[in-house]
Amino acid sequence: MTLPAAVVSFFFSSAPAFADLKICNHMSYVVEAAIGIDDKAATATRGWFRIDPATCRVVVQGTLNADRILLNARALGVYGASPIPQNGSDMLCVAQDNFVIAAARQCRAGQTQAPFTQITPSQGDDGNLTAYLAEDSEYDDEQARLAGIQRLLVIAGYDAAPIDGVDGPKTQAALAAFLKSRGLPLDTVQSPNLFKTMVDAVQTPSANGLTWCNDTPHKVMAAVATDDGKTTTSRGWYRIDPGKCLHPDVTGQPRQIFSFAEAIDADNRTVKLKDKPLNWGGDKQLCTRETKFETNEQNDCPARGFVATGFGAVDMSSGGKTLRFAMP
Repeated sequence: MTLPAAVVSFFFSSAPAFADLKICNHMSYVVEAAIGIDDKAATATRGWFRIDPATCRVVVQGTLNADRILLNARALGVYGASPIPQNGSDMLCVAQDNFVIAAARQCRAGQTQAPFTQITPSQGDDGNLTAYLAEDSEYDDEQARLAGIQRLLVIAGYDAAPIDGVDGPKTQAALAAFLKSRGLPLDTVQSPNLFKTMVDAVQTPSANGLTWCNDTPHKVMAAVATDDGKTTTSRGWYRIDPGKCLHPDVTGQPRQIFSFAEAIDADNRTVKLKDKPLNWGGDKQLCTRETKFETNEQNDCPARGFVATGFGAVDMSSGGKTLRFAMP
């Protein structure tokens, strides 16, 4: 997925922390946040707090006594690889699902290390403390909400581009078509559950375009490639949780689509059955790498820091295809 350069930015203040701490999302992504609390050499982490675009979430209530406050944020798996860079120097333990970890510098089974960034939230007139997640686009609340809607419409297969937070006839037509196809009334747009509704729609099978569905008990990471007749572009990774489906962002009218996916465990290691990786691909050798990637150069993958991976061709002759990843 082609993603804008997104950064996590915070507004700083030297005020001491003594009231509720909340995180406000000015990004065009639904995010999940985790916080770390350093207090007298002990470090605890807690997450994940889901925060929709243009909304705030209280992550600590009441008096907060801490030497340092740290934060990690990630976008939902529907967006593919998280667009939020994590540049913090504190490596603390997190879990895939909701968690509270008392001693967060020594990871146990099912926990992995993640980079946390120290923050100093600003203090509002009400005495509460706030940290802001923002993109380079510097959206205000209204723009972030609209850009978040546009982004999910595009992923769901509707033409709402560009994702700019600016309303217009194309965005409104795409939103109306989306609501009609799901049998939802127009006032759904005003519902506080709009983003949940849209995310759920993106994670269900569709008659149009490519859909991946994960029927395994494992998390699946997938990559897609498109051939427009001149260039073959591969990109990944998209996270598909157990029991969920996802539509990769495939734009235009490619002549051929290819797919590769593999199951990973709680420690982000490839799942193996009888010493063989549990994956779904084919014979088409295309370039991938472990971290987020997009490349339109498919020759000599190792020389460019990539790995040649076997993708499978997807038959899109009927206009839509659902690939289901299941245990053998």
